[in-house]
Amino acid sequence: MRAILALEDGRIFEGESFGATGTRVGEVCFNTSMTGYQEVLTDPSYRGQIVAMTYPLIGNYGTNALDQESREPHVRGFVIEELSEIPSNWRSESSLEDYLARWNIPGVQGIDTRALTRHLRERGAMKACLTTDTLSEKEAVARANEGEGVIGMDYVREVTTSAPYQWDPDDRLSATWTVASGSAEEVVRQALPPVRYRVVAYDYGIKENILRRLRQNGFAVTVVPAATSAEEVLALNPDGVFLSNGPGDPSAVPYAHESLRGLLGKKPIFGICLGHQILGFAAGGQTFKLKFGHRGGNQPVKDLRSGKVAITSQNHGFAVDADSLPPEMEVTHINLNDGTVEGIRHRELPVFSVQYHPEAAPGPHDAGYFFSQFAELIEASR
Repeated sequence: MRAILALEDGRIFEGESFGATGTRVGEVCFNTSMTGYQEVLTDPSYRGQIVAMTYPLIGNYGTNALDQESREPHVRGFVIEELSEIPSNWRSESSLEDYLARWNIPGVQGIDTRALTRHLRERGAMKACLTTDTLSEKEAVARANEGEGVIGMDYVREVTTSAPYQWDPDDRLSATWTVASGSAEEVVRQALPPVRYRVVAYDYGIKENILRRLRQNGFAVTVVPAATSAEEVLALNPDGVFLSNGPGDPSAVPYAHESLRGLLGKKPIFGICLGHQILGFAAGGQTFKLKFGHRGGNQPVKDLRSGKVAITSQNHGFAVDADSLPPEMEVTHINLNDGTVEGIRHRELPVFSVQYHPEAAPGPHDAGYFFSQFAELIEASR
């Protein structure tokens, strides 16, 4: 079945439908990861967006329940160059096409995704309409222009938990595993460390691998809704507060800024991605929208204090404005591609954040040490 991707500037890409059918409108963005498409699909940070993968062959290893980063996919549409119709992996439970159909997400293959990527790099992020319906190209472009983008959108309310909960109290979900020696399918689970600290994690759209990494570093985690007040968090008497990733415009969640202001100086704080941007606002700074965002597993980041460079996993369309930060906030990390802020810390308080994803899923593990650094910060603050 024919499918088209119509951009708001009138550019049309034509391909073949797979997955669900229908019409979806959202900001179109690209991800440069070679693997990890299921983690991309289920990352709540992609809420409201149509995602294009730059790697040409997608679907090789199918999908499975354990690789979900949340309970369901959050993308509005999925754009690839070529679909691998027959998955080959011992963990596969369904094909990518069946998976998208089950979750009612339309996909389109046969598109030159690298040409699409070049167009977005040159023209900037924009809205798009992905459709398998009998719309004319002109009608599809009109739909794209009429649709909502990301600027000013609070998608956090759509993805946050409705009530507090304890993450993995029985330690069934958090252990790392390896394939047993001499076996193609048997796995060996690694023992988890004892719980040393209790933290509250704000769920702005939290990925499950973040929760796993927190537990793997000795944290017991209570997850709370994004609108939880500072007073409610302090009543739980945690050792620290974690700020998660999430979707949408960081300026559109003033309730999150206000709650965090009430926690600064009260508890050690560590933020990731949207949590990093919310910390920027709470400290008195601002954010701005990037031309086309950073999304993929190959973003180079420099630690300004050590001079070391890490290759990081990223997924964000906004960045903290360095010039807007007050003197008490220090920029600690920058992106080597465009010089934008990738990490900040308070000069006096036990508070820090990074724009990227140290938990990976997908991506490199160069930055995983931030979770143990959070534990060290809590220990030093006791």
